[in-house]
Amino acid sequence: MPHAKIPDRTRANTRRMRHGMTDAERALWNELRAHRLMGLSFRRQMPIAGYIVDFACPDHKLIIEVDGARHGNDADVRYDVIRTARLESDGWRVLRVWNGEPMQNIDAVCDVIVRTIGVENFE
Repeated sequence: MPHAKIPDRTRANTRRMRHGMTDAERALWNELRAHRLMGLSFRRQMPIAGYIVDFACPDHKLIIEVDGARHGNDADVRYDVIRTARLESDGWRVLRVWNGEPMQNIDAVCDVIVRTIGVENFE
């Protein structure tokens, strides 16, 4: 499948975000990278549909967003609803976890990810 053209500004923002991950994102990435979680392939800060998502598993069209307190205010909640609807219209599933979850119980977060994808998909 050919890659979509990524605008230079988006590409630069993606690189900046990869270097500026939060502690929670870093903890989750440590579990996801290099096929560590059930052999699944994840990408971090991946551009999709004009947005940069925290983590994506393209093979299973799953996006994982690690949300901090900022995502609790009304304006950001509305933005997230619109963003999620756009991503879902392209066939992606969006799983949101709060910042504290990867820091406090990474195993539970990984379990939710695997259950969201569906264990029956693994051979």
